[in-house]
Amino acid sequence: MPTDFWRKSKVAVIGGGSWGTVLAQLVSVNCNDVRIWVREEERARSINSQRMNPDYVQELRLNPHVKAYVELERVLDGGVDGVIWALPSKATRAESRRIARLMSGTEFLWHATKGIEEGSLKRMTEVLREELPIRRIGVISGPNLATEIARGEPAATVVASDFQEVIRAGQELLNTPKFRVYSSTDVVGIEWAGTLKNILAIASGALDGMGLGWNARSMLISRGLAEMVRFGVAMGGQEGTFLGLAGVGDLLATCSSPLSRNYRVGSGLAKGQTLARILEELGSTAEGVQTARIVAHHARERNIYMPITQAVDTLLSGGVTVQSLMSSLMARPPMPDRALS
Repeated sequence: MPTDFWRKSKVAVIGGGSWGTVLAQLVSVNCNDVRIWVREEERARSINSQRMNPDYVQELRLNPHVKAYVELERVLDGGVDGVIWALPSKATRAESRRIARLMSGTEFLWHATKGIEEGSLKRMTEVLREELPIRRIGVISGPNLATEIARGEPAATVVASDFQEVIRAGQELLNTPKFRVYSSTDVVGIEWAGTLKNILAIASGALDGMGLGWNARSMLISRGLAEMVRFGVAMGGQEGTFLGLAGVGDLLATCSSPLSRNYRVGSGLAKGQTLARILEELGSTAEGVQTARIVAHHARERNIYMPITQAVDTLLSGGVTVQSLMSSLMARPPMPDRALS
């Protein structure tokens, strides 16, 4: 149960896509004043008058506690106690720089962005800490397909932070009878787990587009997890984190469901669609497209063995078929079956 403080608090959700909308709904169970920032006036009107955001989450009727605004000044008017950041990684630095002047620095902030910054390889907590006056920052990550949560199906996530008060507050705000919130202090591992699994979701979608079965998918998930662990540990994460909800849990969900945007990217490519056409039809960000390019580049530079990631990067670059990439992967020399092999 939330404390009286959070029940009477003001929480801003920055980003009105599918996950941002669902997060606003979850918080509204425990907080009476939830303000969501959206870019389009028409979307704000739909949320405020019809209690719906049909372009992103058709199944969800929003709690009256949720109000939408297009002006950041109105979202943060009078100050807020908590901020949930639900924007794509590529927009995070510019938008956080724009919003910084409106924040006091006393707010708690949790980001729900499963991506990294191109060029710098910085995680979102690093970007946000550089641009905002806020220091109490956490991350929300787990097997969280927004459409299923919107339908009221049971799910769980992880809130991670260097600050115990941020973890406790995140649990109080997000926990509901059908949404369970676990805790972690491994911020680095949690962020990299959520980021890396998007690459493998593209690969899994490609297998589906080829009409392959569960043997192939199981091989991909298990060997893909080894790649996640190798890279994540090299970046400072804890190996055990990748075996939890935000690691293998999220990996299983996004590699097995067409609700995943990254999964749909891979499936479309395997069926001969162009990447540009697929992304246009999605109408929302598939973080794995950018992430695959960034991680593949840095893995080569650091000599981290990631053959599946390199194959996904090649596929996204165009000019090669999924079938030929699969043949190349299957022709590699045998290796010991260990998590870090």
